[in-house]
Amino acid sequence: MQIMEIDGFNARCSAKGVERDVSLFMLQEDEVKVGDYVMIHVGYAIQKMSEADARSSWELLDQIIEESSSPTRS
Repeated sequence: MQIMEIDGFNARCSAKGVERDVSLFMLQEDEVKVGDYVMIHVGYAIQKMSEADARSSWELLDQIIEESSSPTRS
């Protein structure tokens, strides 16, 4: 998700039209700023990542969802 706003250890993040409030507590050793991309797990930002890595992750997740919803071929 991309960080839209930061307030202390809390951030408002957005991805694919979905916004979430997340904790930056686990990234307090990293310098994070508005516009950065982070990986979120159960409400916590757990890793800072590049925009390219974020887009690649979303593409892979979209592919997994598409393949799992397609009828199985015999």
